[in-house]
Parts: sequence; C-alpha cells; structure tokens
Amino acid sequence: MAIERTPKQNFLDMAKGIPSDYLLQFAYGPNPYSKRPLMNMFCGPGFLNQHRSPEGGKDIWGVNYVTTRDTGYSGMPEPNNFILKDITKWRDVIKAPDISGFDWEKMAKDDLAMLAKMGIDPSQTAMMYSMHFGYFQLLMSFMGFTEGLCAIAEEPEEVKALMEYLCDFYTEIEAKSFDLYKPDLIEIIDDTAAWGAPFISNEQYRELFNPCHAREAQFAVDRGLPVAMHDCGKCEPFIDDWIDFGVKYWEPAQTCNDLLGIKEKYGSDMIVIGGFDANGELILPECPEETFKAAVVDVIDTLAVGGNYIFDGWLFGDPDDESVNNKNRWLTEATEDYSVERFRSKL
Repeated sequence: MAIERTPKQNFLDMAKGIPSDYLLQFAYGPNPYSKRPLMNMFCGPGFLNQHRSPEGGKDIWGVNYVTTRDTGYSGMPEPNNFILKDITKWRDVIKAPDISGFDWEKMAKDDLAMLAKMGIDPSQTAMMYSMHFGYFQLLMSFMGFTEGLCAIAEEPEEVKALMEYLCDFYTEIEAKSFDLYKPDLIEIIDDTAAWGAPFISNEQYRELFNPCHAREAQFAVDRGLPVAMHDCGKCEPFIDDWIDFGVKYWEPAQTCNDLLGIKEKYGSDMIVIGGFDANGELILPECPEETFKAAVVDVIDTLAVGGNYIFDGWLFGDPDDESVNNKNRWLTEATEDYSVERFRSKL
C-alpha cells in the first residue's frame, strides 16, 4: 500500500506536474480550523519585517506603518506621511541599513525556532523563503501612489536606479541567508495591480520591476527549487514574464482574472492558487453557513478540473469578529471535506 504524501510533498510535487492526492488549501499562517498539518509557511530574515506586527512601526527604510483592528492588524504606510517627495532625490533619503555585523546563522536559527514554537514541522510543511513585500510596493510606500506612479511615468531611469539599489541590498541578504533557512521554494511578492487593471504597463513592469524579481528568484532556480509569486488584482498580463524567471505557483489568483483561460493556457506550468473572493452576499455577516460553503464548493468544482489548482480564499478582519472567523472555519471545512473521490474525478 502506497504511503500517503505529506501536505508538503503534495504541494511541491505539483510544481513537477504531479497532481496532489487531495484538494490543498494555501496558508498565510497557522490555520486554527484545519485538521491537517500546514501545507506551507513563510520563512526568512525576521528583522526585515518587524514592522509587520499588530503595533505597526517603522520599517528598515523609515516608512511608518499603521494598523487597524478591522483589517486583522494588516500594516499600511501611514497616509500623507511619505518619506520621498522627489524621485530624483532618492539617494539622499533611501539608505540601506548596515548589515555587516549580523550573525546570520544565529538569526536563521532563532527565526526557525520561532516557527517551531508555532507548531511548524518542516517535514510536513513546505518552507517558503520570502524577504519583503515587493519593489513596486516599496516605491508606493516611499512616495504614495500619486507621486509613485508619476515617478514611473516621468522619471523611469531614476526609478530603475532606485530599484537596482534596493535589489542589491536584498540579494546581498539573500546570498548570506538563503541556504541557512533550508527553504523548499521562494516566494516573490509584489502587488502590481488593482481589481480592474494593472497599475503599470507590461513594458514598465519588464523594465523596472521584473529584473529585481528575477534576480531574487534565481537563488531558488540555481538550487532546483520552484518559485511562487504573490500578486493581487488583475495581474494576468504579467504571467508570461513570471514564467520566464521560474514561477510555478501564483497566489492569490483573484476572480478578476480569467482563471479558467489561464489554467487552459498554462496547464501544469502554472499552479493557480485562489479563485474564491467573498463578495456580495458572501461577505455579509448574516450569510448562512450552507450558502457560504456551497459557494466554496462551486469554485472548487470549477477550478479543480484538470488539476493545477489549490484553494485560497482566507478572509482577514478583526480577530474577534465572529462573522469573519466563522467564514474562515467554513471555507476550511468545505475544503477539507471535499472528498478525495470527487477531487480526483476532476483531474
């Protein structure tokens, strides 16, 4: 009798074109409603994201992040308090911190020990190396969207120089720490699109941001590890560019994209992670459990056809909001109750 693969093995095998044994659910952290070991978990130098705490605070570049309870303490740059007013003056403002005295081995050991205290078992859970929340997003955090987008349009050479400076810093960290975390894959993060369209053109992406993504991804590619991409909104125009630097997984694939067309076009070359957006009736506090779960199952029935699909639809909100917590419990139950036979019939 064959030994059932771990969630980690199922997840990683999908990048090799091997279907998973059952429907998988992507994780942004420990899921209190799940009966399974965590499929994936982020790892990487913790000092880079200390501002991503419930209290917020300044990041390593000096941007002040604020949080709200209603967003589950997700941090955002403080409005109207941007640190860079003129892109041509970025060299005077953006200063990489000194990392020459860091004990990288101790840092990795401490970061991994913290994950172990959270119950993360690397034999069961795929470790996803990740450092920051994106080059496009960093520019917007420095300047705000109005000035940041104007800088891209009016001073692309200065933007490119800034991106290269940031990338030099992050890839230096990557060179010193990547192997210490023993990751199974790398995730590149950058939200380059709104719901209706990308914020930038394909040409602007290829010129300014893609090279940075590719440089970070190369550390995984050189080691034979897959690459995942996090990009919200209608970012499907960039998929071909992602594939060029090794991307095999995309999350959260939101419903503003042509997900069925993407699955058909790329097949097992791109694992679509997402497909569920709790809009309309589904987001209402009074939405019945059966209605919500039926919507989850409908998404799975549609997107699981042909394989190369992982469910993702986690809701972020006030930790004490019973409605939000119930919905996350329901979507987890619906995912884990989706029968193996029904799932395999879709492959």
